[in-house]
This record gives sequence, structure tokens and C-alpha cells, in this order.
Amino acid sequence: MLNVDTPTSREFGDLNQVRSDACVSIYLHTTPLTREIRKSRINLGNLVKNAISQLEAAGFDKRRIWPLQEQFDHLLVDDAFWLRQARSLAILATPDLIRTYRLANKLADMVEVSDRFHLKPLMRAITFPHAAHVLAISENAVRLIEVSSDLPAAEIRVSNLPKDAASAVGKSTINDRTASGRIQGSEGQKVRLAQYIRKVDAALRPVLMHSEIPVILAATQPVESLFRSLSAIPALPETISGSPDRLSEAELASAARPVLDAHYKNVIASFHRSFEQRAGQNRTTTDVSDAARAATFGGVEYLLVDIDTVVDGFVDEETGAVTFNTKGDAANYGVVDEIARRALCSGARILGVRREEIPDGKELAAILRYPM
Repeated sequence: MLNVDTPTSREFGDLNQVRSDACVSIYLHTTPLTREIRKSRINLGNLVKNAISQLEAAGFDKRRIWPLQEQFDHLLVDDAFWLRQARSLAILATPDLIRTYRLANKLADMVEVSDRFHLKPLMRAITFPHAAHVLAISENAVRLIEVSSDLPAAEIRVSNLPKDAASAVGKSTINDRTASGRIQGSEGQKVRLAQYIRKVDAALRPVLMHSEIPVILAATQPVESLFRSLSAIPALPETISGSPDRLSEAELASAARPVLDAHYKNVIASFHRSFEQRAGQNRTTTDVSDAARAATFGGVEYLLVDIDTVVDGFVDEETGAVTFNTKGDAANYGVVDEIARRALCSGARILGVRREEIPDGKELAAILRYPM
């Protein structure tokens, strides 16, 4: 099972509001293979040195540097922490707190120092995790499989998950064609399938309802349609077709990956279609300065941001005017990151993507609520 603890939307919002005299944001490539984690620990040590050097160059109070350094030192020597990692690690620290998130996405090593956290890379992890839960369900069996990009698929043991439909409703079979009370025949089968699915839903809710990882159904009719109508678990609209009963975990994972890829492509394609439609209404921009002003006044409806690049500078709190800097230091921050923060505060939908997925290959692309 891949060890991930991606922040929830509420946590992300709270992180967006943090302000401190020193906010250090570190993103680090890691590996779930414990025997290969030593390189990541060494890289973290180098990134921490970079952050401390930026603070010292800015004349930062050494009495505030010491507790910050101490938090990173404790993390570096914590062998138990490094035993269970994913593909990337986000570390967000001030002299007074530290937060770590193990991520399913592969992110490049990065360190940013400012008065606020650099959160763009987390947006990718939240919006496009390269992992999925496959719910393989039929009247004969139900399994929850975790799928990731570079680990073998594995079944997750879930408390109180029924074994099959018959045992869930206390019968030897649900295909009994004889009359039984008020239900019989095909009507009785449908009622018992519904009872079974409600029990599956109750067992899976604590596991899946607050997960950021997409859920993919592997099911045939009528189980698929019943599950979608009765369960609040947000499964993707695409389904792994055919009976899942004889498919191994590896086979289910292979079938899930194209479904997941298609889902991500559809999300990006939908943005591009909307962007093209709104362009004729003067409701789009790929200009950082224009986007900053729009975000400051609540004018951004939908935003794509490049997670890999950093545009250093400042955004005026009242006007949204941008001051660009040629390089990062302990004072300035990522301008696009700040635009995303302001857009998020006004209810915009935000996706962290790669530059090639953004119209015109820019640092960002925004769909606006009103013409510029």
C-alpha cells in the first residue's frame, strides 16, 4: 500500500493563510523503496542548507533560525519516518511549526523561502494523483484494490466489508425464484442486491469519502447502475467493463490506468474547450499581470498553473499590480502561487499541471468571471 497523506482541501486552505517571518517550502523526490531512500535524505539536507543560507543572507534573526533548523534536523534523523515514503515529499515549516505530506506524484526537488508557503506543487498532487482505488464488485465478491504507477497493485482489507451479496443479506443465494414474503423473482434479486450495495457503501465510506484518490468501478450491470444510484462514493464515470471476479490485482491495475489517463485528459480538454469559447468574450488571459489583478478582485473562475516554474516577485495586496524579480530570495515569493491563492479564496477552481498542458505553453491560463 502506497503511503500517502495528501492534504485535504480544508488543510490546503489553512496552509494558504499561514504567514510568518520565515516560511520554508521544500519539495523532494522520494521513493517507496526503503533501501533507496538514503539519497533523498541527503538531498533534503542540501535543500535545508540552501534555505538557511537564504535566511542568513537576508539578515534573519539567528534566534529564529535555530528552532527552524532544529525541526529539520529532527526530521532528518527520524529513521521511522523515512521507512514509509511515497514518490515525493512536501515539507512546509516555520520556526513554530512543521507539516509533512507524502505524495503520489513525482515532483522535482525545490526550495522556496518567503513569508508564506509555496503550494503550487501540492495542487498537482491534489488534482491529479497518479493513483486510484479500484472497486471490483459483483454479486459474488467485492474487493478494494489500490493502484499506483510504480508499485504492485494490492488489495486493501476493509472492516465490515461483505464477502458477497448472499452472505450480506443472510441467504445462501439471491437468485432464489420462489416467493419469499413480499418480494420474489427478479424483483427480489434487485432488492437484495440493493441491500448488499448499501452494506458495501457503509463499509467503504470511512476509507473513500475523504480520499483525494479517484475511485474506478469494475462491475457489470445491474450492479454498476445500482451502486452509482445508491452510493455517495464519487466513482469516475468510466468503468472497467466485464466481470471482475476472475481478474487479478495486476490485471485490474492494468485496466484502471487507461481509465485514469482518459479522465485526466478529459479534464484538461474540457478546460481548453471552455478557454477557447471564453476567449471570444474577452474572458481569458495567459498574462501573469492581468491574472494577478483579476484574482485580487475575485475575477478568476478557473485557473491552470504550471507547477514546475517559479516567477519571483510580489503582488500588491490592494491593486494586484505585480513587481517581478529576476531571482528568488528570502523576501519575495512565487507570483503565480500567490495568484492561485487569491483565486482559491474567491472560489475559483484551480488545477496544477505541466506547462505543455497550458494554452500557449504559458505559466498560467485563466478563465475569468467577467470580460477584462
